[in-house]
Amino acid sequence: MDLLNDIFRGILGMGSLLVICYLYSSSRKSIDWKLVGMGISLQVVLALLMLKVPLIRTLFKFIVDFFVLMIDATQESAKFLFGNLADPTQPFGFAFYVLPTIVFFSALSSLLYYLGILQRVVYGFAWIMNKTMRLSGAESLAAAANVFIGQTEAPLVVKPYLERMTKSEMNCLMTGGMATIAGGVFGAYMAMLGGSTIEGKQLFGMHLLTASIISAPAAIVAAKMLFPEINRDEIDKNIDIPRSAAGNNVLDALSVGTTDGVKLAVNVGAMLLAFMAFIYLANGIFFEFGKWTNLNAIIVDKTNGAYEGFTLQYIFGILFSPIAWLLGVPGADMVAVGQMLGEKTILNEFFAYVTLTDMKNSALISPKSIIIATYALCGFANFASIGIQIGGIGAIAPGQRKNLSQLGLRALIGGTIACFFTAVIAGVLVREL
Repeated sequence: MDLLNDIFRGILGMGSLLVICYLYSSSRKSIDWKLVGMGISLQVVLALLMLKVPLIRTLFKFIVDFFVLMIDATQESAKFLFGNLADPTQPFGFAFYVLPTIVFFSALSSLLYYLGILQRVVYGFAWIMNKTMRLSGAESLAAAANVFIGQTEAPLVVKPYLERMTKSEMNCLMTGGMATIAGGVFGAYMAMLGGSTIEGKQLFGMHLLTASIISAPAAIVAAKMLFPEINRDEIDKNIDIPRSAAGNNVLDALSVGTTDGVKLAVNVGAMLLAFMAFIYLANGIFFEFGKWTNLNAIIVDKTNGAYEGFTLQYIFGILFSPIAWLLGVPGADMVAVGQMLGEKTILNEFFAYVTLTDMKNSALISPKSIIIATYALCGFANFASIGIQIGGIGAIAPGQRKNLSQLGLRALIGGTIACFFTAVIAGVLVREL
């Protein structure tokens, strides 16, 4: 009975998301419904293969085990530098435990790119999407690259094509960047959610890897519904990856990646510092208002103490709880997961994953809700990413700046919906941690 309920909720959730894409489409009559069908089918097939087929699961488990080994190596290095400060069990351990993982994974990505390994993986995934979904070469490459290297680096893979991309192709590029995460933070989220145990890191590593891969076709579906291609004669089917130097040699590639990783880690740390302060300030104001109006007591009673009063987190939870229900979240956890969806969209996914980690460790939400939230949060779709993409892509394709600014909000909506597509499928296929 529970399975039938999950399937019904999944169909309802997927259908509702498709309706939203249709309603916000720039040209409803131009939507390629065959592409939509192929994209959703590819997403479901990939999810079934990675989550239900033992042989494929074993193959991807080797990849996840490699990532776990890399995280453990990073943590040993962090302990060498920072001593007990890098102990994840200590309250001050976050910056010294999680952020070094970003630095190492950035260096690893740079090395794999220099050796040509990353390009081969990207090309293989791009070829599958190019053949099944009839995309342009640049769209296929960008969608595949976003799975592995993130929204600021992926455009470099299609740099020669950027200036002549159609608006639909540019929207697809931006949406793909919003719907996936980069290799650097992938390791950080594994470390956060998995905790100190190898089994925990393996479990969440598998789910994060699955989410990243199946979000690529989901992003294409959302992008092509929100902004369909109307200039089909202009698209280029070529999927050659241009050679781009990641360094002069292995050591140089590692140095470049490490430097980029340090910048990212410092940015993440500073961003969390600023956002935490902002939320603390906002909550102080809201809480005083709640005390004055007696809202605090009402909220504490209504949520059985889960929320201490009228706070930003509670507001996010209420606003986004209907979406959480559509994703398949049990009724008891709707507000909690809604809170995380709001934090991810308004602030960023890193902040939301911190909240998810706290809720998981405190057993505040069910295992099913943890799984759905893990998938729903797995993407860069937030308001800050609009500025990041306009600045990053605009710097290497100045002629597209106007299109980038026009497409920013649409790409944010598309990236968010793509993550929700992925979460809906996970809610049907995964029943427990």
